Amino acid sequence: MNRVNLITVGVKDMKESVKFYRDQMGFATSETKNDPEIIFFQNPGSKLALYPIEELAKDINEAHPPERSGFSGITLAYNAKSEQEVDEIMNRAESAGAQIIKPAQKVFWGGYSGYFADPDGYHWEVAYGEMWEFDENEMLIIP
Repeated sequence: MNRVNLITVGVKDMKESVKFYRDQMGFATSETKNDPEIIFFQNPGSKLALYPIEELAKDINEAHPPERSGFSGITLAYNAKSEQEVDEIMNRAESAGAQIIKPAQKVFWGGYSGYFADPDGYHWEVAYGEMWEFDENEMLIIP
């Protein structure tokens, strides 16, 4: 496997998650329904899909669907192009109902980042590093 193009996130309440990501966070999508079966967001360089968690669990293993509880050990990331953008995204997330887990601050690796949890409890890191470069698709270049 050489690339990840789509991340699918299982959500408890599709209406609440659509409102959070599309209407309040401004993630781009052509979907106009407030309660679609699945929704795809057209983010630069990657795609994010929301799908009901019960259906996602059945898709993985219908006979014994996995259960989700607590921190999964995986975070989603928003790579910003400035400290100001980190602050803007963190503020937007909090205003949209996210829980701030770690306020944005200077961090040990020389960057600036913070964490929030979305309405389903998924953790997002919003980070900026002055050494970062982005390609023509707005993807972070990691040498």
